[in-house]
Amino acid sequence: MRLLTFKKGVHIPDHKSKTNQCAIVDTPPAETYVFSLGQNGGAPCTPLVNKGDRVLRGQKIADSEALISAPIHSSVSGEVVAIEPRLTNKGMQTCIVVKNDFLDETVPSMKEQGNSPKTAEEIIKIVHEAGIIGLGGAGFPTHIKLAPPKDKVITDVIVNAAECEPYLTSDHRVLLEETDDVIRGLLLVMQVFGLHTGGHIAIEENKPDAIALMRKQVPDGIAVDILKKKYPQGSEKHLIYAVTGREVPTGGLPADAGVVVINADTAASISRAVYEHRPVLERVVTVAGGAVNQPGNYRTRVGAPLSSVIEAAGGFSEEPAKLILGGPMMGVTIPSVDMPATKTTSGLLAFTAAEAEPPVHSHCIRCGRCASLCPMNLLPLELDKKENLGDWDACKELHILSCIECGCCTYICPAGRRIVESIRRAKTEIRAQGRRNG
Repeated sequence: MRLLTFKKGVHIPDHKSKTNQCAIVDTPPAETYVFSLGQNGGAPCTPLVNKGDRVLRGQKIADSEALISAPIHSSVSGEVVAIEPRLTNKGMQTCIVVKNDFLDETVPSMKEQGNSPKTAEEIIKIVHEAGIIGLGGAGFPTHIKLAPPKDKVITDVIVNAAECEPYLTSDHRVLLEETDDVIRGLLLVMQVFGLHTGGHIAIEENKPDAIALMRKQVPDGIAVDILKKKYPQGSEKHLIYAVTGREVPTGGLPADAGVVVINADTAASISRAVYEHRPVLERVVTVAGGAVNQPGNYRTRVGAPLSSVIEAAGGFSEEPAKLILGGPMMGVTIPSVDMPATKTTSGLLAFTAAEAEPPVHSHCIRCGRCASLCPMNLLPLELDKKENLGDWDACKELHILSCIECGCCTYICPAGRRIVESIRRAKTEIRAQGRRNG
C-alpha cells in the first residue's frame, strides 16, 4: 500500500486508542447557550436579535455584511436574555445569551425536504447562509473557498480527514457514522467546479476502518488517498503536496495549486445544508485526557457550555492540571470550562499533572533539529533568538509570517525551548505594528 506524505514533519504518538472506537454520543441539552459573535476566521457578526426576543432552533441570530464572515444560528429555541461580553476561547467577546426552553421548536425551513441544487451559485449561497466554516479548527468561511478568483482553475477537491493531531478522533467518527453526508458534501463541492473526477478523501493510515468503509462507499471520480501517519499531515499545504504533488507558492492559497480543501465535518455540513436546510448547529467534540472519566466523542450544540460536555463525559476524575481546546499541538489552553463551545471546538482535553508537565527549559544548543524538521523550511531557532531580542525586522526577513504554528519545533527541541510560543508573540507584535502603521 502506497502511503502519501510530505517533506519533513515529526512522528508523534497519536494517543487515539481511548476514543477512536467510541461512537458519537449526544451531549444532553443545557439551560443556557452562549453564542460568540467572533466564531469564524473573518469579521465578527452583528446581532440580529435583541434582549427579550424569542428565537427558534436554526434561526439566524447574527450576521455580517463583510465578505469574509459567516452567520450564526441558534442551536436551541428560547429567549435572548443578554447580549454582553463573555469569556470565549478568543478572550472576551460579545455574545448572544439564550435561555433554553427545551422545546427545540425549529424554523419552518428545517422541516422541508431539500432538493439538489442546479447551479454553483445556488450551492455557494446555501453554504453561506448555513454559516458553514472550516470545522477542523481554522474557521475560514467555506463559501469563500468555493468562489476563488476567476483566473484560478480548480481541478481537485480534497476532503481533509487526516486528523493528525494527537488525541482527536471526531473526524474519524464522522467518517464512520456520517459517511453518506461526507461523500455527498464532496460531490456538491465538485459540482460547484464542474468536476466529475478529481475528488479525494485523504485519510491517515491509522484509521483502517474508515479507509475500508470509504473505499466501499465512494462513487467513481473520488479517490480514497492513504496518508502516512505524520504530523502536520493535515496542514492544507502539506496535504495538497502529499495528494497531488503540487506545491502552494509562498504567500499563496490552495487555489493557486488548483485545489480546494475542506474538512470532513465541513463536507458533512454542506450536505446537511443543501438536503436538509440545516445550518451549522452542532459539531462532534473529542473529550480526552487522563483527567476525564469517560473519554469519547460527543455531539455538542454550538453555544453549549463546555462544562456540559464534561458532564456528559462523566466529569473529571481529578482536578485537571491543563485544559486545552483542540489538539495538544495547535490547540489553545483555557482557564476553565466556563465558556461556550463554538463551531471550531474539535476537542476538549483535560490533562493530569503528569501529562501536562512541560520539559525542562534550557539554552538553545544549536543542534538544528527544529530547522531540519520544520515543514515550512524555516529557521525556528533563529526566529526564537530574534524574538527574544525584539528584532521584528529580522523576523520578517526570516519569513516568520509563513509559520503555521504547528509546534514541530517545540516538540522536537532537546533543550525544551518553547519556540512556537516565541514565534506567536513575534507574529502578534508584527501584525499589531502593521495595524498601527495603517
